[in-house]
Amino acid sequence: MKQWELMLREMGLNSWKELFKDVPREVWKDGIDIEKMDEISLYQYAKEIAKKNKTIFDMPIFLGAGIYFHYIPPAVLEIAGRSEFYTSYTPYQPEISQGMLQTQFEYQSVIAELTGMEVANSSMYDGSTSLGEAARMAYRINRKNEVLVPENLYWEKESVLKNYIFGLGMKIRKYRLNERGMVDLDNLNEMINENTSMVYVENPNFFGIIDENSIRIRDLGEKFIYTVGVNPLSLAILKPPGEYGADIVVGEGQILGNPISFGGPLLGVFATKKKYVRKMPGRLIGETVDKDGHRAFVMTLQTREQHIRRQKATSNICSNESLCAVLTVAFVAYYGANGLKELAKKNMDNAKLLMEKLRTAGFKAPIFDSPHFNEFLIELPRNPHEISKEIIGKGVHGGLPINEGCYRNIPNSMLLCTTEMHREEDMNKLVSALKEVV
Repeated sequence: MKQWELMLREMGLNSWKELFKDVPREVWKDGIDIEKMDEISLYQYAKEIAKKNKTIFDMPIFLGAGIYFHYIPPAVLEIAGRSEFYTSYTPYQPEISQGMLQTQFEYQSVIAELTGMEVANSSMYDGSTSLGEAARMAYRINRKNEVLVPENLYWEKESVLKNYIFGLGMKIRKYRLNERGMVDLDNLNEMINENTSMVYVENPNFFGIIDENSIRIRDLGEKFIYTVGVNPLSLAILKPPGEYGADIVVGEGQILGNPISFGGPLLGVFATKKKYVRKMPGRLIGETVDKDGHRAFVMTLQTREQHIRRQKATSNICSNESLCAVLTVAFVAYYGANGLKELAKKNMDNAKLLMEKLRTAGFKAPIFDSPHFNEFLIELPRNPHEISKEIIGKGVHGGLPINEGCYRNIPNSMLLCTTEMHREEDMNKLVSALKEVV
């Protein structure tokens, strides 16, 4: 009996095809009979299939919407790849792992400085779960049950948020954007009431707009938790939320040093005010001195369910987030304050250059007459999903298709993103492909 037959018998299966019974039959392909292949033949066959894939290095890509293609210096990957960081698990006797604790402390310091907040934890799972955790934290603070979010909140974030607050009986209400794609302050003010637990604003928002109204949210009152979602790189050149009254700051930290890796693992940024520190999820690393007076680091707060009583836990954040945090702190240290500013400006300048090229080609870009960071909406004459497939056939990956009616008053459009990785010839290729298919 062959080895694979023995394995199937141990699992109580008659055929290897039963392993894939949950895969819809319509996506099965005929002609692959692995029962007649040895291991090496199957490996070689899979390599041939893999050659058909096109990576971000094979074709220009202008897709953002939360995960971004940035350059990661080899030094950053080398540091994070050291065995002390790469294989370390969540320490149950944390003070033994001084190197990891110091790295997490430095990460917290970087995030606190970028966001202008007093306290940052040592990371969450991703930007979406950071938002969910913020809503739960707001509930712990004020016991109110309504979360106000913008009407253009990305559906993935909204889905995670709903999942996180479901058990608390909280509900989501959406406020409008104005004609410039920014917070409609009058509408938001009308919606705030005695049940409002948290008001969530993104700056830059999902459409890439730098929301000038975000700095005026605190004028609407003090009885709600004000949470700001950020692109951490933009904070190198924009006013930090801590300076305009934010209680909590969340965001996706993948932008700073983490590869896109087919969508994960990612890094959730989470920072808050010191007075709320005991309501904060995740872990907090502190600095102290040892018995000999030397600098030392300790796990000051650890609200993970494996460390304290489960019913008192506010988080189950685990080890992979620490590795992502190591990449981020190495990335920021590599660039430094001035380097981050130049990087952010390059992203912004590239977006302006692409807008200009698209306008010259006859497109409405951007749709909103507002300042943008490195993302913007372009109006299209027909279904953006169809157009996206057509330009991929011409060797360029566009942005995120936005269907007509998906958001109030938004026509068929595409959300395009630029980073420092886009050359002018990449932009020309996108514009040429769009002109040809439109």
